[in-house]
This record gives sequence, C-alpha cells and structure tokens, in this order.
Amino acid sequence: MPLKAYLSLQTPSGAAGDRLLPVAWHLGWAAFALVALIGFLLLPASLLVLGALVAIAIPGALSVLLLSRDDRPVRLALLWAWTVGAAIAVTLTGGVAGPAAAWCLLPTLAAVVLNERGLVSVGGAQSFGLAILAIVICVLDVVKMPDEQESFWLSACAVLSVAAGLGIALMPALRQRVERAADAEEGRARLLNLLTEQPTLVLSFDRTGKAIAAYGEAPAGLDVNTLLHAGLIDAVHPPQRPVVEAALETVLAEGRAEVGFTPNGALDHFVQLSLRRGADGPESSETRIFGVLFDASLQHAREDELAAARAEAEASSAGKTQFLASMSHELRTPLNAVIGFSDIMRQQLFGPLSDKYTEYSQLIWESGQHVLDMINDVLDMSKIEARRYDLMLEEFDLREPVSAALRLVRGQAHDKGIEIRSRLPAAPLEITADQRAVKQIALNLLSNAIKFTPRGGMVSLDLRPDGDSAELTITDTGIGIAPDDLGRLGQPYEQAGAADQKAMGTGLGLSIVKAMAALHKGTMVLASTLGEGTVVTVRLPLHQGFPVTEVAVSSSMASPAGTPSEPLSLSASQIFAKDAPLDFTHHEGPGDFVIRPPKS
Repeated sequence: MPLKAYLSLQTPSGAAGDRLLPVAWHLGWAAFALVALIGFLLLPASLLVLGALVAIAIPGALSVLLLSRDDRPVRLALLWAWTVGAAIAVTLTGGVAGPAAAWCLLPTLAAVVLNERGLVSVGGAQSFGLAILAIVICVLDVVKMPDEQESFWLSACAVLSVAAGLGIALMPALRQRVERAADAEEGRARLLNLLTEQPTLVLSFDRTGKAIAAYGEAPAGLDVNTLLHAGLIDAVHPPQRPVVEAALETVLAEGRAEVGFTPNGALDHFVQLSLRRGADGPESSETRIFGVLFDASLQHAREDELAAARAEAEASSAGKTQFLASMSHELRTPLNAVIGFSDIMRQQLFGPLSDKYTEYSQLIWESGQHVLDMINDVLDMSKIEARRYDLMLEEFDLREPVSAALRLVRGQAHDKGIEIRSRLPAAPLEITADQRAVKQIALNLLSNAIKFTPRGGMVSLDLRPDGDSAELTITDTGIGIAPDDLGRLGQPYEQAGAADQKAMGTGLGLSIVKAMAALHKGTMVLASTLGEGTVVTVRLPLHQGFPVTEVAVSSSMASPAGTPSEPLSLSASQIFAKDAPLDFTHHEGPGDFVIRPPKS
C-alpha cells in the first residue's frame, strides 16, 4: 500500500501522525539495533551477543507489514514477533542476570506503541512470561554470560533503548488523553451553559424534596434560598403544600407527576412543576427525583379567565333554559284554551257556523296545534339541557307506545295521501324504559317523515329485537337530506333544506330523539340521499343497567313483595357525568447549583 493511501485511512484517533508513529517507532528500533550490531562487530563481540541484536532488529523491520495491512490480526502477529525476538535475545545473553534482561519489556513497549487497550494487556502478559523464562535460564545456567566489556555495552544499549522507546511510545497516548480531557471539559462547559441559559429551572431532589442540584432560570416569585436550604415543600404557599407532597408521593410510586403551586410569599405568581423519578426505583433510599420548574403565571391567569368565562356562559345558558321552560309552561295554558275553543267551533258543537267561520276555526286550531307542538319541543329540550328531564323507568311491551304513535299520525298521513306501512314483532318485546319518551321518539320520527314526504310517498316503520337491544327503523321516500346538512342535523335548532322547509318546524325533533335515546344509553343513526329519502335507526337497550343506589326511590314507592312497584324516577344527571356536556353526536451531600434570576 502506498504511504499516502495508508495515511488517508481513518483510524479511531483520526490523525495521520498517529497511524505513522507505530511504523516509525518500529523502524527506528530496527535502525538502533543495526547500529548497535555494527558497533559490536568492531569490538569484536561474541556470536551470542550479535545474534541477540539481530533477534531484536527483525520485529522492528517487520512493521512494514502495517503499510499494506493494518488490522488487529497483523498487529497481534507483530506483537508475537516481539515476544519471540526478545525471548531469543534474553536467552542468548544469560537470562535475567544478563545485560539484556531489560528487553523482557519489549512486548509491552510494542503494545503501548500500537495504542490498543487489548494489545496492552496481551503485551503485559507476554513480558511477564519473558521474565519467568529469563529467571529459569539464569537458574539453569545453560548459557554462558558475555564478558565484562560486552556486558557493559550491551546493558547500556538495552537500558537506553527501553527508556527511549518507552518515552517515545507514551507520547501519543498521553497526547490523546490530554485531548480527550480537553474535549470532555469543553463538552461539560457547553452543557453547563445550555442548562444555565435555558428558560426553566432544572432540579434534582431526594425523596423528601430537598434540592441536590439546580440549573437554569429561577421562576419569578420563587424564593431560591428557601428552595435550596429548606426544600421544595417550604418554598410552597402553605395551603398548597399537601398538593405538592401528594405529587412527590405520586412520582415515587408511578414515575411521573405534574403539579402547579403558588410560591410562598408571592401570591401573585404561579409556577408549574413537572416531576420524573430516576432509574433507581421507588424503594431505593437513593432514589432521585428530577423536575422542571417554570413560571406559569400567565397561563394560570388565562385558565382562570377561561374558567370564569365558562361559569358565566353556563350561568347564562342555565338562565336561558330556565326562562324558556318557564315561558313555555306559561304559554301552554292560554294556548290550550285557544285550541280547545277553536276545536269546539270547527266541529260546530254548539250550532252551525258559516263556511268562512268554519274555515277560520280550522286554521286557528291547526295553527294553535302547531305552536303547541313547538312549545312542547322547546320545553322538552330545555329540560334535557338543564339535566332536569326525569326518566320514569318501567317494564312494558315496546310495541304499545310504537303502535300508539302510529295511530296518532295515520290521520295526518291520510290527509297528505301518504301510505304508512309498519312491521312489528308478533311476540311481546319487553323493555325497561320510559314509555312516554319511547312514544315521543316514535312520534317525532314519524311526524318528520310525513312532514317531508310529498303526496303519494310512503313511510315505513320496522321494529325488531336485535340481541340485547331493540331496533326501531323509520324509512321515508321524501325529499332527503343533502350531505352538507346531514352532519348538522340532530343538534338543537339545526334545520336543513330551503327556507320554506325550515319554516315547517323548530329543528328540535331529531335532537330530542337523539337526546332521549342517549338518556336510555341508546343511539340514533341518520342516513339519507337527497331526492330519494331518509332512514333513521334508533337502538335502545332492552334492560337499563343502572345500579339501584343511583335510582331515586322514595319511601312511599316501596311496595310489598310480589306487588308491582311504581315506575322508577331517574334524572339525567344520573346518566351523564356531573360536568360532562350533553353530547348529541433538602440536600445531604454536595450538589451543583447554577441559578440565574429571570431575564426581562
């Protein structure tokens, strides 16, 4: 491999000099051994000494292999070459008592130069083995020691070569350690700067809430001295301390917790604390809790404003609902008189009237009936929205209220020339529900179907059991509903179609059906195709699974065993969640604290 290509290869250190140094060191050692060999030839020296110098020169020359292939197997083979060469040199010079005993360290020196942690361990083991071999050779006295002159110069060469080689070999390793230490220090400085300049306060607590470390910006209003010396709990406004203590218990048990509190002595501020448990586990006494503390005063103020606005809106809505309910009740009394008297007049019960008066009486009666229907719808919807609609649960045959609704609308359908078809189960279909509400559901759906079906059309009703539920399906061949309007229908006061169609009702019929189905834990599904008709499906559970403790039963309603009991009264507040809207679709050891005041 060309030297330029060898130096361009990437290594863990990433420097070309670090790659070239092992080869240069080995070649320098071979050159030193050759110079020493020439010097000893001039003494002259014995063949054993010359052989020892040749033995330690060969591994140095073999380093040229690194230029063509530099990997772990080649480096390990080179290390074994040093071991064999050093063993030959020490053996030929008399072992541990000989002048070349220092060369037992050559495998370790070569491993340090190669700068691999695994090779250093191998080289150390090989040097230890060479020392044992040198001792054995010396004890057995199998090799004659060099003369005094040879021993002096050979000992000087061995000591000087080992000392110089060790110094040169340690230079890159020490330089890399210095560079790594500098990089680590620079990284720590960057991390410290990042933690200090970020806009929150990052903290570490022990199990009791005492601060161990803190970095970042202290939230406005927080007493940092109290937090660091007395602990988290003492930095909290006294009435809110149990909440923070509970959050500490939660984070230890569950691993995370969120809590907000007012700092002690700063009632106009609010801070938010997000807590996480360390990896030691909840039972360890060394468990650490890490948290992020930040100023949430503005967010808290906005939440208070939203809560106040919501309360105001709810109060306004409740007032509107109460007003509508009261007005609807007050209007029904005189309206019933108008309807009753006009009915007497149109039927001419007290004598004949002219055709004109009869026509007017009919119009008055129809208009009054229409207004009464709208008032009843408004009253029912107001009760539902106010959660004052009471379900009178009882067990009955579902066919009865459905049949009653059919009888009520047959006359209206006949007048419009609309055919009504119904299919009811032959066997009784027992259900636990509010009979009046079920009749209202069927009546509203049938009335809507007849209202929006042109003359000559057809309305069909299908009632059937479906598992633990009953399914009521009403289909018409009316004008249908546009896809854009389909999603809005079922919401209070929402209507579809043109203005003349909207004038035919209040937009409460379907919403009342949907709400009453929801009160029974049922559903209403609306499907329609514009110009072809509409299909409405209501599913009601046959048995209401309300617990007895939630049913408001007065003592006067209790009945003896075997005697039928009165219907049970169940309010809407027992069906829906209380606040749910009605939906129609210290520190013991040293720590680090780098805290800066809030920036403006």
